[in-house]
Amino acid sequence: MKKVKALWVLVFAMVLSMLTTGCGDKGLTHIKLAEVTHSVFYAPQYVALEKGFFKEVGLDIELIGTQGADKTMAAVLSGEVQIGFMGPEASIYVNNQGNKDYAINFAQVTKRDGSFLVSRQEEPNFDFKTLAGKEIIGGRKGGVPEMTLEYVLKNKGLVLGEEVASGQVNVRTDVQFAAMGGAFVGGEGDYVALFEPIATSLEKEGKGYVVASIGAESGEIPYTAYSALKSYMEKNPNTIQKFTDALYKGQQFVKNSSAEEIAKVIAPQFKELSLEDLTAVVQRYKDIDAWCETPVLKEESFNRLMDVMEMAGELNKRADYETLVTTVFAEKAIK
Repeated sequence: MKKVKALWVLVFAMVLSMLTTGCGDKGLTHIKLAEVTHSVFYAPQYVALEKGFFKEVGLDIELIGTQGADKTMAAVLSGEVQIGFMGPEASIYVNNQGNKDYAINFAQVTKRDGSFLVSRQEEPNFDFKTLAGKEIIGGRKGGVPEMTLEYVLKNKGLVLGEEVASGQVNVRTDVQFAAMGGAFVGGEGDYVALFEPIATSLEKEGKGYVVASIGAESGEIPYTAYSALKSYMEKNPNTIQKFTDALYKGQQFVKNSSAEEIAKVIAPQFKELSLEDLTAVVQRYKDIDAWCETPVLKEESFNRLMDVMEMAGELNKRADYETLVTTVFAEKAIK
């Protein structure tokens, strides 16, 4: 009888384990979140994670790095993750392909480009005109970082092309996002557009110098936002609402806190940086007003993103704001 009893105990434990798989820690709803890259640029998200705002609303977040908006959107479309964090341009591309179950943007985090132009030498009096005849490692073609860089260069009166000898600016799109810093250090390109904390790391090593903020020059655009498939949002509106509520608390903390206070909270996410360097990076993003104070993605901002895409020659059909953006969850979170 003891053996039979022990067997039933084992079976019960296995069944219980199966039932709780995917529910996360202590009964929390487990959410797989794909992020386009891991950067201080997304401080509000890491604040919400480290201060337990997601767990407070019953969510257990598993972060998955994908290194690129195209890969992030692929993870969303395949159902590998429930929520994707990337540039809204990815949802526009998918919608224009005619996908019936497309991704809808429900919460915005950053309102400017988060990359910085890095030179091989210090240029305290940097002028964009000096980029004529130079080569810039710019990122993946069709991605918001590369398109925004082109947008800024063209607005500065520069001519893009591969004939650098004639004064054209060659923006290279053949280097993968994660490899851009390494390619630059290895001797490729005259300049490179990098996110933090990589830009600061190169400065510390004396291998590069930040000369300009692309975001400060481009103006406000919905640079990164959260999206989920239409079908998932329809079936799980409460989960999307809880996620947005937690994010908003993170945004408010960032808004009302100093760079040092923010750095101390998100430090576990960036163990490779000293608190001093992390504080400097956070302050750099605060100085360019990179972060949204609320999750609301406005139509004017969405339209400017499509202007950037059109100027880059990457958009053949403008998307409908009402179709690809919902502010219902963001507005409720604010209230």
